[in-house]
Amino acid sequence: MAGSVNKATLLGNLGKDPESRTFQNGGKSVSFTLATNETWKDKNTGERQEKTQWHNIVITNEQLGGIAERFLKKGSKVYIEGAIETRKYEKAGQDVYITEIVLKPYHGELTLLDDKGTD
Repeated sequence: MAGSVNKATLLGNLGKDPESRTFQNGGKSVSFTLATNETWKDKNTGERQEKTQWHNIVITNEQLGGIAERFLKKGSKVYIEGAIETRKYEKAGQDVYITEIVLKPYHGELTLLDDKGTD
């Protein structure tokens, strides 16, 4: 039995078109934001409520990145499995932390859920 598991499973819609980055070492990543929605009925008012969460997705898996570049666009519905990673960088002298769902080589899953032939 494994000592721990780091896995996120999301089903949502792209908030923007995928962006590609190529690194000096020849590596490449594809990134985009993914919106997931939660809806419920307010017990007091009976009104429908909705909450949207935004997730940063980074694909370093070459095959999945190629699929994302070719077939995904803003609004596309996708199913994603990846690892949760937090990284730190400095901006204007301050440490900034960002949490991402990362689909690494040999790990992660990307399933396109839009009907074929739709725009």
